[in-house]
Amino acid sequence: MNAALPARSTPGGPSPEPAGAGAADAVAGQRGGGTRSLTRRMIVVAMVWISILLFAGGFALDRVLTASLVRNFDEQLTLVLRSMIGASEVYPNGELVFSRPPADQRFIEAYSGSYFQISPLPGPDGKVPNVADFPSRSLWDRRLSIDTVHDHSQTQTYDSYQFPGEPLRIVERDVIFPGSPVKWRFQVAQSRENLDAQLNELRNTLVWAFVALGLGLTVLAALQTVYGLWPLRRVRSEVAAIRSGAKTRVSDDFPVELQPLTEEINQLLAHNEEQAEEARRHAGNLAHALKTPLTVITNAATARSEDLADTVCREATTMRRQVDHHLARARAIGRRASAQARASVWESLDAVQRAVSRMHEGVTIDIAGDRAAMARVERQDLDEMLGNLVENAAKYGSGRVFVTVEKSAPFVDILVEDDGPGIPEALRTELFTRGKRLDTTGKPGTGLGLAIVRDVAEIYGGRITLEESEDLGGLLAKLSLPLG
Repeated sequence: MNAALPARSTPGGPSPEPAGAGAADAVAGQRGGGTRSLTRRMIVVAMVWISILLFAGGFALDRVLTASLVRNFDEQLTLVLRSMIGASEVYPNGELVFSRPPADQRFIEAYSGSYFQISPLPGPDGKVPNVADFPSRSLWDRRLSIDTVHDHSQTQTYDSYQFPGEPLRIVERDVIFPGSPVKWRFQVAQSRENLDAQLNELRNTLVWAFVALGLGLTVLAALQTVYGLWPLRRVRSEVAAIRSGAKTRVSDDFPVELQPLTEEINQLLAHNEEQAEEARRHAGNLAHALKTPLTVITNAATARSEDLADTVCREATTMRRQVDHHLARARAIGRRASAQARASVWESLDAVQRAVSRMHEGVTIDIAGDRAAMARVERQDLDEMLGNLVENAAKYGSGRVFVTVEKSAPFVDILVEDDGPGIPEALRTELFTRGKRLDTTGKPGTGLGLAIVRDVAEIYGGRITLEESEDLGGLLAKLSLPLG
């Protein structure tokens, strides 16, 4: 059955498959055999279950029909036995005769398969009455055996194999006629040949009928399985088309049971594209950050500058800082799927305050707001973002930095203000350009701080905006991160 339902069959002919798919299936088949096929699994399970049910049902039906045939057979013999008892008379000399002959002519044909026998039973003293028994002519020179031990005052039915090659079904009963002290045993026997033939025919019919029913149900289960799993084959074909570049997304015209799967596949594809774009942007950031230091070192080396060693050390430090920044961003990309990431904003600000205060001794950094606020980011990434913002405020301000922490569900807002000259609104968006610096005073920097803060914040689903500080008059950087 499995061979008739190959996993690659399609209505009207074989479906086109991408190059290499056959080889992959061959390898999979060698590794796991038929157990890797859902179609085979479902068909085998259906066959086993159908076989069990049909066997149980067939056995029960055979018992019922067999009992019905045997019961009908016994009722016919019992009817003959009763008619014989009703037609029997006992003469004064003790002899038993029929008032009318039996209607069944087989009782007078030798060895016909239908027999009766009427026999006197021993009395209470154990002596057999001196009267002759009355066998049917069909018994000829044979006699039915008699069990004199048990009382058969009620009709008894049993099988007997006393005649070689001729199994019998016997019905018997003990009778005492009025006015007669003799107890007579009436026995009617019928060959089981016809009954066994009927039972065999019945069983053969049942076997072939249930075999045909089982095959039909198995074919139905196979067709249902192939038809039911057909959308999965379409999903496979569409994924292969995406891999070959013919499509970019899985179609949405699938059954409702498969729509969650196709939606997850499309979301995974979108996620992979986003990851690839982030990787390209990340590589561009790092290349741009390293380009300027490398150019400075190359120019100094070409001009054989006297301070070449100092230049190399200074620019190497700058490059190391760029690499550290981008490694932090790469780590953030890898960790953003962690649903357990939580960080205390106040603890991170406290650590950043201590570090920046040592670097800029004349700057006052004040922190206010919600001390219990939590952000759904990794602590290392939060330190990186807050460090960039607070350091920029300390570097370009006039000595005061004010940080406020506020909850604004579903975000926690961190406002970093300075008392510097500020930045015109038209130029604020340029600060997020890689390598773009508006400062011309020569202060050390790479022009990547705000760009990295923006990238890492967006990785976690946050954002950063630049505004004007109403209290200090300088720049206000508002970092919004998901509330933890």
